[in-house]
Amino acid sequence: MKKTILLGVLAMSVAADAADKRPNILFCFADDWGRYANCYTAIETRPSINQVLKTPVLDRVAREGVLFKNAFVTSPSCTPCRSSLLSGQYFFRTHRGAILQGAQWDASIPSYPLMLRDAGYHIGKSHKVWSPGTPGDAPYGGQQYAYEKAGRDFCDFSENATKLVQGGMTFEAAKQKILAQVRANFDAFIADRKPGQPFCYWFGPTLTHRKWEKGSGRALWGIEPDSVKGRLPKFMPDVPEVREDYTDYMGEIQAWDAGIGVLIKKLEEIGELDNTLVVISGDHGMPGMPGGKCNLYDFGVGVALLARVPGGQGGRIVDDFANLMDLAPTFLEAGGVKPPDVMTGRSLMNVLRSANSGLVDPSRTWVVTGRERHVAAAREGNLPYPHRALRTKDFLYVRNFAPDRWPMGKPNFTSRADLPSAGELERNTFIAFADMDASPTKAWLVGQYALPQWQWHYDYAFAKRPAEQLFDLRKDPDQTVNVADDPAYADTKREMAVRLVKILTEVNDPRVTGDGQKFERSPFTDPEPERPGKKGGKKRAK
Repeated sequence: MKKTILLGVLAMSVAADAADKRPNILFCFADDWGRYANCYTAIETRPSINQVLKTPVLDRVAREGVLFKNAFVTSPSCTPCRSSLLSGQYFFRTHRGAILQGAQWDASIPSYPLMLRDAGYHIGKSHKVWSPGTPGDAPYGGQQYAYEKAGRDFCDFSENATKLVQGGMTFEAAKQKILAQVRANFDAFIADRKPGQPFCYWFGPTLTHRKWEKGSGRALWGIEPDSVKGRLPKFMPDVPEVREDYTDYMGEIQAWDAGIGVLIKKLEEIGELDNTLVVISGDHGMPGMPGGKCNLYDFGVGVALLARVPGGQGGRIVDDFANLMDLAPTFLEAGGVKPPDVMTGRSLMNVLRSANSGLVDPSRTWVVTGRERHVAAAREGNLPYPHRALRTKDFLYVRNFAPDRWPMGKPNFTSRADLPSAGELERNTFIAFADMDASPTKAWLVGQYALPQWQWHYDYAFAKRPAEQLFDLRKDPDQTVNVADDPAYADTKREMAVRLVKILTEVNDPRVTGDGQKFERSPFTDPEPERPGKKGGKKRAK
């Protein structure tokens, strides 16, 4: 009997020791970041703004870890993307988590942070996790695991840094003052864990989300707008207003890089970096830009994904297609927790632990993306813009289920005489085409309405789209030429369409199963709920 008890105690001791060796998980997740970092120049064959960006911390993570060439979100809209990531499922399987305005979290859906908590992890988060939606940040336990008492100034970096500089502080001093809050919030989180307890921390600042301080790219970071001339995607008007908008965004990305650096430095100081799985990504493409956020083109759904793996082989670039819903089962497997069968995402641990570059897992050659309701539908008749896409190495196929609807929301004007002013379009997302964020670029584009010189760019951003779109990425990497009606691509279009519907049916997408009208009815089409402004920060529409 004593021997049995002793063996049991030893087994428990071994199990506890094994649990102590489970890796920490640091997940850095930026709003609206897209696929921008200097390290991504390694996979580019054309000029891009990545060649101008200075991101030493992100570059270090890529150098010491894994860079994914083909990482995508399941939906290019904040709340649906985050519902998918946290649940490890396609966004359309998360009930009212599948929409942005009017989103509600279903507590019956498993989320990876709470599963790791139940498995003994110390969990915490700073800033945005699951928002907008109610209850706020529900898949992460609401606000009980929030570490923000030191401040949130980093979330509005350019605005707050500008105020400090205008008050007489040097930019470097202003930057360090704001970064000190990032450090203090993380310090508080680390101080709260038990000795040897593995942790899971979500760092989710919103600085790369609109709006940012106009002119701050040059004023704060010395990034000249003309430095990106000739480096913008083909569908982007290469004009001074757009170039300045880009460089302001680039400044926020460089601040994002510095914020991550604060966290990594802390891990080094406490001797935990080499026992921490560091994963860095963002929730969709660039906001307030044609083809970006809310679109199923690569500029909207393609994101950066970098990972530094304990004991892993660094300096790898992988071709494997990854969907951010794959992160939930990845984090669970890293923490020794079996992912629930309901998760449609697949763990990336086999890719992360490999020593190979290129295509590591031969089954990872495609992703499916989609969107339903963002913000326009909440105010404009309450009907979503439903579309799904299948992306492979060589092709992008998009199915627009309601081609009679406006993909970016209604224009709200009918002639040049009643165009909103540029100032209104820079400030008010909802004044026209509400599914594109207010921005200087949007203001410039709308201002080109009915002008022949810019008609193509205007239509690319705002015009109604055909039921099917097909892009040959071998010839058209910017995805600007729709070949869906080209007889030479008839077989490819048919194969992609059939394959897309088959995948969606297998994972029970309400858009293609039953009567296909679930998202066309209440509660998904209910009017926009009242949204009070965020305490302690500016109100963000999405």
